[in-house]
Amino acid sequence: MKKFIGALIFACALIFYGGCKPMKSLEGKNGIFAVINTSKGDIVLELFYKQAPLTVTNFVGLAEGTLDAAKGKPFYDGLKFHRVISDFMIQGGDPKGNGTGGPGYNFADEIVDGLEFTGSGVLAMANAGPGTNGSQFFITHVETPWLNGHHTIFGHVVDEASQATVNAIAQNDEIKSIKIIRQGAEAEKFTATQSDFDKLAAEAQKKALEAKEKANASKIAEVEKNFPGFEKDKNGIYYKVTKEGSGNKCGARKSVATEYKGYLVDGSVFDQSKGRGPLEFQTGAGQMIPGFDIMVQDMKLGEKRTIVIPSDLAYGDRGYPGVIPGGAYIAFDIELVKIK
Repeated sequence: MKKFIGALIFACALIFYGGCKPMKSLEGKNGIFAVINTSKGDIVLELFYKQAPLTVTNFVGLAEGTLDAAKGKPFYDGLKFHRVISDFMIQGGDPKGNGTGGPGYNFADEIVDGLEFTGSGVLAMANAGPGTNGSQFFITHVETPWLNGHHTIFGHVVDEASQATVNAIAQNDEIKSIKIIRQGAEAEKFTATQSDFDKLAAEAQKKALEAKEKANASKIAEVEKNFPGFEKDKNGIYYKVTKEGSGNKCGARKSVATEYKGYLVDGSVFDQSKGRGPLEFQTGAGQMIPGFDIMVQDMKLGEKRTIVIPSDLAYGDRGYPGVIPGGAYIAFDIELVKIK
């Protein structure tokens, strides 16, 4: 009889950690859930598989070892929360443990209307910019509205006990395992194979490109409206010479000095040399944003020109936080005052 009771208790323990119903908070709930077993306790999360299917497929596929990158083993088991910032968030999922690692691929964002960083317990993807999602994720301690639109939200903590565990996590605490629970007929049909991921990734990438092209067309229209009569070079940089210079064009590997004013296409000034003196740098040495450098190399001594640089030759999709929006065209009034 004792052996029978002992075996029954052991079987229940297997069910508990195997992913059926790890706590009462999931009883009667349909959906897909993840139980992150850590050195500080369990974190139970609901995954938004309908709103962010690609991201959830990636997370589940890595957790269960069904994606190629996982090589048949649970990808996250044994990794650490390598980055923890008090009153902000905990971040994990990096096989290198230093913030630079991932599964060996990137995929597009799934920014969903209505999913925002409105409080604690939000599960989202860490990234290095648009379209650079991999395996790293984070869970918030508090409301973080400045992250809205920049990180894919794909789940949330389900109860106070789980959030207490999130809040207790310290840097380098271990992710012992991640178990995926499917409850309800619809959730039980959810699969996370490599073919599932590839199909969703291709669809998301197509949508991202279409959205970027649409947004870029709108930006070009604004540039051409606000800067009429400008020429456009082979790099997509708009320019107009407002004062002719003398001598030969500057070219690369020259020490130069420029007076400049930088502003957004709506006229908002973000930087200028006035009051500080000319900006000195070497052309063609990677010391300036590419579009600025390209234009200065094309100028003559004493020349003045106004230029409008596309984002890929300026500050890219990330922009310059608090100053230049991501994907923005930016303008400069430049005077080349010295060439050595």
